[in-house]
Amino acid sequence: MKDKAIGKRIQQYREAKGYTQESFAEIVKLTPNYLSAIERGVKTPSVDTLIDIINGLDVSADEILMDVINAGYKIKASKLSEAISNLPQDEQRRILSVVEALIKEATSR
Repeated sequence: MKDKAIGKRIQQYREAKGYTQESFAEIVKLTPNYLSAIERGVKTPSVDTLIDIINGLDVSADEILMDVINAGYKIKASKLSEAISNLPQDEQRRILSVVEALIKEATSR
């Protein structure tokens, strides 16, 4: 489960940067097949390989590991808050009203 979550994040950031598996594998000195296996959660990268991937993507370790570390929800909340703040005000209000309703429902149980 953890390997799949990490692999999915790596893939998302790689694609967001516009890299193909082949081009990014070359940057971090991996074979495209090994990178594919990491992204699918079939292989677990060594710490050194993970560091190379994180540095190659120019992201923080928190961003790659947010789905598997205990404090990951804080990172997600921060990223969501940032994304919401970049929206037009009417969209911000709409999204925040939905979140507030979900929180109210969760706390009333």
